[in-house]
Amino acid sequence: MATKESPLKHTTEQAEHRSTKTSRSWFTFALMTTIFWGVWGALIEIPEKAGFPATLGYCVWALTMIIPSVISLRNAGWQLDTSLKAVVSGSIIGLLGAVGQIVLFHVLVIGPAYLVFPIISLSPLLTILMSYFLLKERASTRSWIGIALALVAIPLLSWQPTDNASHGYGWIIPALFVFAAWGAQAYFMKTANAHMRTESIFFYMTVTGIALIPAALLMTDFNTEINWGWSGPGLAMLIQLLNAVGALFLVFAFRYGKAIIVSPMTNAGAPMITIILSLVIYATVPHPVIITGMVTALVAIVLMAE
Repeated sequence: MATKESPLKHTTEQAEHRSTKTSRSWFTFALMTTIFWGVWGALIEIPEKAGFPATLGYCVWALTMIIPSVISLRNAGWQLDTSLKAVVSGSIIGLLGAVGQIVLFHVLVIGPAYLVFPIISLSPLLTILMSYFLLKERASTRSWIGIALALVAIPLLSWQPTDNASHGYGWIIPALFVFAAWGAQAYFMKTANAHMRTESIFFYMTVTGIALIPAALLMTDFNTEINWGWSGPGLAMLIQLLNAVGALFLVFAFRYGKAIIVSPMTNAGAPMITIILSLVIYATVPHPVIITGMVTALVAIVLMAE
């Protein structure tokens, strides 16, 4: 005779199923972010080298954010969080990312790229510290080893050849600002997911990104020849869409995963994919420092994906 299942047992099994699903979700979204951003990184130079400035590329990116934003809101039944807390939280996240990018344009004009990129790339360190002390996030020993390796890999993957130009020290403060802005942005993505819909977060990121288009236009030198053809804004739109979709996946990754793991994983994984694709597309052999970073990043991702 069949025995009746205990309601408590059934409830426990459902909870375990939801926990497993959530556990898998963060990795899936983080992996998708890594792939989309990795491909974006390998292709973004094409329109820039064709005569379409990076500042105008920002404008195109901000507009492409509308596409995944509309799709995600539609899938959420057009439910948008409009409370003051939601609007402020979403706007802070968007502004930290967008203002950081605008400032980066300026930093790369006045500062040495070989120092700027390694400093900025370590922004996950700030995310980890904030999440550890403020959110009390913890990880297994295996994950901590992966996090540590990712923090080693990220600046290695951001290695740039040195130049002999004199840059002074005026670039340090704005570079540290970008470091702080992007590190804090990831932290606030995690905290905002606790009180508002992920789709709403991305909507406000889209709005703030578009709001800063005038700043990018002011930084554009329109006295130089600009490619307005398909290989300029047209191609940039397709490539920047990869960036926008990757950003949406990232917000979902923070919804389901721990910030101390998601942030270093995506920041280490995306450059690794970019370098591999660049090797295939442009036949560019990476510097030994970058190869070391790639191997380290791969090991780090495996360790964090438990």
